[in-house]
Amino acid sequence: MALSIDPQRCQGHGRCALISSALFDVSDEGLGVVLVPEPGPEHAADVAAAVDNCPEMAIRAAAGPAD
Repeated sequence: MALSIDPQRCQGHGRCALISSALFDVSDEGLGVVLVPEPGPEHAADVAAAVDNCPEMAIRAAAGPAD
């Protein structure tokens, strides 16, 4: 799975980092950043929760490896 955050959409709510600090963090600029661009299946629930809870729909989880 390829995990990414669109910096143009992210507004820095930080919900992703609250859901999984292992997968996400917040940059010095206040925007979400992905710490693990290719999370394993053991993180599927946290990835789904982060995607579902992003108010700006900035998080993308796609099948396949990250570019």
